[in-house]
Amino acid sequence: MIDGVIALYIFMLAAFTGYEVISRVPVILHTPLMSGSNFVHGIVLVGAMVALATADTPFVRIIGFVGVVLAAGNAVGGYVVTERMLKMFVLGGKKKGS
Repeated sequence: MIDGVIALYIFMLAAFTGYEVISRVPVILHTPLMSGSNFVHGIVLVGAMVALATADTPFVRIIGFVGVVLAAGNAVGGYVVTERMLKMFVLGGKKKGS
């Protein structure tokens, strides 16, 4: 298993790299980027559910449950934001159902 300090170092590097990559993305590409990240969030949710299923102690089950809830909220929120962004690109002012 990875030592705590090494895991924290990897997390910090990933956060910094992610921030730098996302900040350089042009505005027009944010919608496709959100769709791709929603896919990744779905994978994270599946991983959290697998981790919860293999939990042995009550403390690990609680942490796994919190992970599943946060991952599900992240995935659902990403799809909601993507849907709102796509509604901004309606041609000719026509609304759905008109």
